[in-house]
Amino acid sequence: MNIGITCYPVAGGSGIVATELGQQLAIREHQVHFISYALPFRLDRFQPNLYFHGVETTAYPLFQHPPYTLSLAAKMAEVVCQFNLDILHVHYAVPHATSAFLAKQLVTCKLPKVITTLHGTDITLVGADPSYYDITRFSINASDGITAVSHYLANETKDTFRIEKEIRVIHNFIDGTRFNTESTSCKRRTFADSGEFIIAHISNFRAVKRILDVIDIFDRISKVLPAKLLLIGEGPDAILARRQVNKRNLNEKVIFLGNQDRVEAILPLADLFLLPSEEESFGLAALEALACGVPVIGTSGTGLVEVVMEGENGFLFPVGETAAMAKAGIDLLSDAKELAIFKENARKMADEKFNADKIVTEYEDYYKQVLNG
Repeated sequence: MNIGITCYPVAGGSGIVATELGQQLAIREHQVHFISYALPFRLDRFQPNLYFHGVETTAYPLFQHPPYTLSLAAKMAEVVCQFNLDILHVHYAVPHATSAFLAKQLVTCKLPKVITTLHGTDITLVGADPSYYDITRFSINASDGITAVSHYLANETKDTFRIEKEIRVIHNFIDGTRFNTESTSCKRRTFADSGEFIIAHISNFRAVKRILDVIDIFDRISKVLPAKLLLIGEGPDAILARRQVNKRNLNEKVIFLGNQDRVEAILPLADLFLLPSEEESFGLAALEALACGVPVIGTSGTGLVEVVMEGENGFLFPVGETAAMAKAGIDLLSDAKELAIFKENARKMADEKFNADKIVTEYEDYYKQVLNG
């Protein structure tokens, strides 16, 4: 198949999944064309059957903001006809699904099918905003196929936007050749002394990730057990995190690593992963940690319930219950035998349930269904 993929090219779950899906499809000899304003995150090496088409916007004085949605639609239409695309697969509803709809009105060649994959904040935050609600609902309904990364998100979308069309749930996945217990290229002593536990967190440091809860949980654990905290990522709340670390005198125990292209080089060193978010539609960072054999402590009532198996590879608690999360972490880290079992369960579950071969095949099958529908 000839497939066009549009995603936000920045570090984040939707961009990572879209990029790695494209890479896997290219390996299977589909022709994949990425269409975005910049080279997608993790699309960092040459690969046969993989192409990138940049979207350019012009800053006319009349425009307060360059009209990216329109420029994207025009570029989509151009690539569709030039490369005879069968499918436009857009990740994130706004504005990508909107641009895909416009592109279909522009093309004078064979019309492609549009598949929209919903990732989370495009529904729970952006789309639910009154100013974007109607266009988000229209764009989803105008798609030929709709997928969501979890049952939690699919149900949330149907309830919020009154969507009656089928939403196919296709979970996120991990590339087991990259994310595994042996993928590290770092030495444990780079971050921690002998006898110290390593606790990790990865996010875009937005308010929804509750980074201050991460620090509170770690602070409680480190008062009982020797440990270091690795904070990976950047975002608006990074400055709040640094202030909180200073306030609690944790500077010697917390290491800010910023954005990292190859988190799989660091994750296998960790003994515990914290993701106490207020909202997680799936929790790709948690899955990547599990694939590297790292148990996860996160929040219940979110998409994490489809990733973290309670009492087997991690624990889930209501949002904000940092004391309970810390106690669970202390109990697990204090029991070497139980910790080893959790680590093995984490690796095994990620490999069996969320491996790339299984999930990419689900996408291929769905593409064929939409094309034949």
